[in-house]
Amino acid sequence: MPLIIPENYESDLDIVHTQAAIKHIKDFFEKNLAQGLNLRRVSAPLFVKRSTGVNDDLNGQVQSVFFVHDQETIEVVHSLAKWKRQALANYEFETGTGLYTDMNAIRAMEEVDNIHSYYVDQWDWEKVIREDQLELNYLQSIVSIIYEILLRTENYVNYKYKLNHHLLSPTIHFVDTQELLDKYPELTSKQREKEIVKELGSVFLMRIGHKLSNGEPHDQRAADYDDWNLNGDILVYNPILDDVLELSSMGIRVNSEVLIQQMRLANRQKDLQLEFHQQLLDNQLPLTIGGGIGQSRLCMFFLQKAHIGEVQASVWPKEMEEECKRKKIHLL
Repeated sequence: MPLIIPENYESDLDIVHTQAAIKHIKDFFEKNLAQGLNLRRVSAPLFVKRSTGVNDDLNGQVQSVFFVHDQETIEVVHSLAKWKRQALANYEFETGTGLYTDMNAIRAMEEVDNIHSYYVDQWDWEKVIREDQLELNYLQSIVSIIYEILLRTENYVNYKYKLNHHLLSPTIHFVDTQELLDKYPELTSKQREKEIVKELGSVFLMRIGHKLSNGEPHDQRAADYDDWNLNGDILVYNPILDDVLELSSMGIRVNSEVLIQQMRLANRQKDLQLEFHQQLLDNQLPLTIGGGIGQSRLCMFFLQKAHIGEVQASVWPKEMEEECKRKKIHLL
């Protein structure tokens, strides 16, 4: 996606006040997320052993940043989708409780633009659930709790900084990917997302990973953590860029049966021999629901910044840095 420069852009907050606002937003949202979902904060790794299969390979085609230690390949994480499930088992979390952590990642193959960075920071969270909660109504109930926290955060930011950013719709709308394709059959998946958030405001787009009636999935998803029938993304309309913005990706995780099915569909059966997959197949890991919520994206959205580099320190192409400077977009 090319760099978007909003017309006559000027940030509501200068750099110093922006830095303070970033901390206030993160502290407020994190506290409410922990309370709302009954989560406890834990420490998390920056890198993991490749041989364990714990690293999230996202769409299965993303290469990790790595180094070699003691003849073992060590990968910088992309997310902690699978590590969290192991942690819940290792720490013996009870059903109905869970964990969250500050996840920092490097995605070196990312195509950077207004909302994408080589550096990713998000709250990764995971919660132990019962077998009877492996269903759509439970997923939607968790989404509704998270969305209520987003609404609360919006009100907090507007009050604290005397802003008037009414960005979120009063409720979140649940939309199926096939339903969205049927509604906009001539558009690409990203174009469909933009149209639906412009129409409805805030959307939880469900069931991402399986092929739709056009023979293609709405988007790629790793086969070994989300159940593709019980997952989705929280999407909002971002007026500063006149575009869709994904704030969170989440879902009910695969059980052993769904793992085998999805790994077969992804032609990744050989990975079933890895440590994480063997633990799951041997029922050593709990049933869980979990996701990631973008920290910088949340700050960017609520402060209506034009570029994610205004709320996080990263590296950008020289041409992008120069253009942003000319247009009063202050990259950190």
